[in-house]
Amino acid sequence: MTSIRQKNCTSDGSHPRREDCSHFHPLASPRWLGFVGFHCLANPSSPVRAKNASRCLRPARNLLTCFLLFFLALLGIAEGVLDVRACAQTSSTERTWHIESIAGTGTAGHEGNEGPAKSAQLNNPFGIVRGPDGAIWFCEYGSHRIRRIDSHGVVTTISGQGIPGNSPDGTATKDCAFNLPHEIRWDQDGRLLIVDMANHTIRRFSSSLQRLETIAGTGVKGYSGDGGPAIEAQLNQPHSVQLDSQGNVFICDIGNHLVRRVDAKTGVITTIAGTGKPGPTRDGDSLSDNPLHGPRSLDFDSQGHLWLGTREGNQLFEIDLDRARIHLRAGSGKKGLPSKIAAAKEATLNGPKGVAIDAEGNVWLADTESHCILRFNPKTATVERIAGTGEKGDGPDGPADQCAMARPHGLFADTDGSILVGDSEAHRIRRIYFQ
Repeated sequence: MTSIRQKNCTSDGSHPRREDCSHFHPLASPRWLGFVGFHCLANPSSPVRAKNASRCLRPARNLLTCFLLFFLALLGIAEGVLDVRACAQTSSTERTWHIESIAGTGTAGHEGNEGPAKSAQLNNPFGIVRGPDGAIWFCEYGSHRIRRIDSHGVVTTISGQGIPGNSPDGTATKDCAFNLPHEIRWDQDGRLLIVDMANHTIRRFSSSLQRLETIAGTGVKGYSGDGGPAIEAQLNQPHSVQLDSQGNVFICDIGNHLVRRVDAKTGVITTIAGTGKPGPTRDGDSLSDNPLHGPRSLDFDSQGHLWLGTREGNQLFEIDLDRARIHLRAGSGKKGLPSKIAAAKEATLNGPKGVAIDAEGNVWLADTESHCILRFNPKTATVERIAGTGEKGDGPDGPADQCAMARPHGLFADTDGSILVGDSEAHRIRRIYFQ
């Protein structure tokens, strides 16, 4: 006989909760049989006895059967006590999302460089990623730097001078200057890409991080160059970059309301989504002549589909590049504080500026202006608020939904299932994990 404790008292990893330990088939429990036994002993001639007992065994026609049912009743009471204890234990140990600060003191600055990351100052960390060396790499919007946290928890500055600049190609990594870097990514050849937003370019450190080179943008704000070399094309405040499995580079050219692509083999740039003007995106329609409203951040899933968060549109889209179609997955388009959990297409968002996809296919959003981290579950078509209170602040380690955050931007889904967050105006790197 299957115990209710084994059958029902478990936790759902995707949405922790106390399980309902009352749903079971009545004939599977000795408690129900015991009820029949008590009734038999108290009312030997009752028609209820035969009617109920016949459902589970031959009619109780003698006293011996009634005593047997009475014995089963005692077993039922014992099982009930164990079930209550088991459910109470499950409730007291149920797993939830937690958050911890792994870098930064909460004060903007650069003190503590080359020391423990938890004791070092950061300055508006934005994009964040795990490097091929196993270290955590991130860019600082406020200090125009690229920094790294090694496996021992020590933070160092790799590039950037602390002031805005625009270094020419060929500059040594340690001497480079950037202007409001927004995001960083690694390509398949171990080269680090940097979205140099206010310089309107995508930069890259050559293999072994020796020299700087430009892969897209002239450094002059504008929209031009489709069909030609990306380094001769104009961009307008690019914010996000990601690479597909072939090494092609996809760019959120947010000032032009476009998503653009740089071919890995030819270096030619093309526009794949957007019209150049902001507007509502038609769900399920072709990418051709379909506007975007503030394409801000993107990531690829395991199927090769591109996921896009729109900042002003307050929506999350899935782009099928093979069929050249775009599909709305989350966001009503209305601006507002997200609910704790909501049907995805009815959810309100508030300036999503970071997208990351975990190993299970869940899409994580840094909902910057609500100071929250959200998770879209494609299996249930729901959006859940995982971290943040909805109020701007610098919360403590502990339950993720009780930790106030301050305009988080960058997200990275790590291989262990945790989520790394650039909590920008709290000047911290945080880690969200399930336990």
